[in-house]
Amino acid sequence: MAHIPVLLKEIIKYSDPRPGENFIDGTCGGGGHTVEILPRIGKEGKILCLDLDEDALVRASQNIAAQNKDLSERVFFANDNFANLEAVVSKNNFSPVNVILVDLGMSSDQLEESSRGFSFLKDEPLDMRFSIKQELTAGEIVNQWPQDELEKIFREYGEEKFARRISQQIVSARKLKPILTTGRLVLEIVQAVPKRFQYGRIHFATRSFQALRIAVNDELGNLEKFLPQAINILADGGRLVLISFHSLEDRIVKNFFRTQAKEGKLRILTKKPITPSTEEIQTNPRSRSAKLRAALKLS
Repeated sequence: MAHIPVLLKEIIKYSDPRPGENFIDGTCGGGGHTVEILPRIGKEGKILCLDLDEDALVRASQNIAAQNKDLSERVFFANDNFANLEAVVSKNNFSPVNVILVDLGMSSDQLEESSRGFSFLKDEPLDMRFSIKQELTAGEIVNQWPQDELEKIFREYGEEKFARRISQQIVSARKLKPILTTGRLVLEIVQAVPKRFQYGRIHFATRSFQALRIAVNDELGNLEKFLPQAINILADGGRLVLISFHSLEDRIVKNFFRTQAKEGKLRILTKKPITPSTEEIQTNPRSRSAKLRAALKLS
């Protein structure tokens, strides 16, 4: 399944790409956003695409090349974390930077084809690393971390009301046999969640899987490292556009924007987060929790 760019019309509106501008796609994924932006920045504009997932960059380069020829002077790829933005920009001598976009969501390819255990709907190894160069895996957390640390992860990163019960169940179960697959983890979670909460609109394992993925990849820490670098790198009048998919990310972005606005460094372009239309959610159900915030750098 091809990755469907979320809030694409809104991204174009708030990033407002113009001919000759330089653009950074901080989480390139399948390259869907870049494909749409390239024609708008013209032959003089350039895009730097970052992604921590090596496989994602390969797919992105193929997808972009399929629709755009002669990209060697216009599109640059970096297999790196957007938390290292300043270093990547310096290494690639990429300036000035007029627009920075970060889509914090998972791509369909990662969920369905990576075989890294991101989805609770498939039985795969408990991995959840965006980059296989990374050492920490979800399997290590689930099987080796103490119960109080597991509970903290589920409560803080997953906002899971049954964090204690789930962590206790995991610790009890792993004593008998290591929990090595997503399927086995789902079986342990379902035993910890009361029956009346097992059939809600959101799958009972959603929050636990989200929490583990965030912990494995230090997603919140990376976002906090990225934001001030983005402001430093942007040219005056540059736009910063972020799409988040859960309240923890959105809160970090909202608070950062407010602080920077009070200091006169940013003008917030979205008084409230922009969310998908009913039509988009029907077409792409995974977009339902997306929230877009945008700001403009002041001189």
